[in-house]
Amino acid sequence: MDLVRGKAPGSADFRFIDLFAGIGGMRLGFEAAGGSCVFTCEWDDRAQQTYRANFGDEPIAGDIRALDLEAIPAHDVLVAGFPCQPFSIAGVSKKNALGRPHGFACEAQGTLFFQVARILKRHRPIAFLLENVKHLERHDQGRTFQVIRDVLERELGYQVTYRVVDAQGYVPQHRERIFLVGFREKCDFDLNNVSFPDPATGPRLKSILHPEDGTEVMEPPYTESPLAKVSARYTLTDHLWKYLRDYKEKHREKGNGFGFSLVGAEDVARTLSARYYKDGSEILVSRGKGARPRRLTPRECARLMGFRRAAGKDWIIPVSDTQAYKQFGNAVVVPVVADIAKAMRPFVREAVMLGYAPVRAVLQALA
Repeated sequence: MDLVRGKAPGSADFRFIDLFAGIGGMRLGFEAAGGSCVFTCEWDDRAQQTYRANFGDEPIAGDIRALDLEAIPAHDVLVAGFPCQPFSIAGVSKKNALGRPHGFACEAQGTLFFQVARILKRHRPIAFLLENVKHLERHDQGRTFQVIRDVLERELGYQVTYRVVDAQGYVPQHRERIFLVGFREKCDFDLNNVSFPDPATGPRLKSILHPEDGTEVMEPPYTESPLAKVSARYTLTDHLWKYLRDYKEKHREKGNGFGFSLVGAEDVARTLSARYYKDGSEILVSRGKGARPRRLTPRECARLMGFRRAAGKDWIIPVSDTQAYKQFGNAVVVPVVADIAKAMRPFVREAVMLGYAPVRAVLQALA
């Protein structure tokens, strides 16, 4: 069996499903913790292309809104990097005044979070991990996050802890994301007790940049001979470089901090975003005084997000640069998820052994 597809079901420590899977960052993290992925859902066909290239030609469900819940296999853990959509809270104040309950069928229905909630309600897995942007906690003055917590805790009965984690301790990028972990049964797991590397002592960009000195195997179209130098295609044009400098100067004169970010080998990058393909302005790599800077290559973006396959093999990038930038910008930083999954693992396994999980019999039969 190809190691990148995870352990065979009979040898897995636990089974999980991968929703809003993107290109598989959450899956990589949970496989590293001993899990076996039994179901994947991702609507974007280009993301599916990358997912299949790295995990194999297993079935991938498309639109989560059209899922037949009975077709989802038994699982111990649900993982999802769900999109943050506005929540409709019309009528909540009135219902509160009347003392009426208002659950996820009211506020969250029509949002993609509701799709996660209905799967949790039907399958009742031992645990879940949800990931989103840091701003989720403050979205709509905190009301969106409160609805999510009410659904997970009050409506579905999960014990939930959450935490904003900066991936800078793992990769040379300041990237804060909120993670929510829930357990169906009462346990001592607390995400705030999980140890993460200190962002202040994290790696620098030189750890992910092409060395350009011949020590790296050439990888067209990202690098070219001689010495596997970064291809000229990633250097900004005169026109774009002038536009970015003028834009930054205009805002500097107004007292604003908007504009490009120029970084070197000893620096830490801003957050890589899905818009990076447009101009690369949030992370421009310096090429020396007087020289036009360049974008990161997609390979460097893969390293910046911690994407590697089993046994340290390079991540396969089968799509265009534009699609690759979007995919990595929307992804999770893999080692962050791996550490959370490893911290969850003993609690999940204990629940399985105690017979709390509906998949216990399945795991025993396959063992």
